[in-house]
Amino acid sequence: MILDLGEVVLILVLAAYAAYLFQALRVRELALQAARRSCEREGVQLLDQSVSIQRLSVSRDAGGKWRVWRQYRFEYTVDGQERERGNVIMLGNRLQALVMAEHTLH
Repeated sequence: MILDLGEVVLILVLAAYAAYLFQALRVRELALQAARRSCEREGVQLLDQSVSIQRLSVSRDAGGKWRVWRQYRFEYTVDGQERERGNVIMLGNRLQALVMAEHTLH
């Protein structure tokens, strides 16, 4: 069976999309781990045990390479009653910042 050019391009596009999704899931897990660690360190409770993507763009890293920039949101509580919001900012697979209650923790 010989593939024509359209089928090869389709396979390459699908493979690239699958690779992107796999990487996005990995970065999301890293953001969740960072949120968990910060909540433990600050003595607060991470709510819902999850982070959700809020913003997505591209930006250059310190070495000048283009990377995917992602901002995730999570919620936590100090007293078990009030929900507070925090943000995790990732550039590629590296943590750039973690913000809780209007002050930067990392």
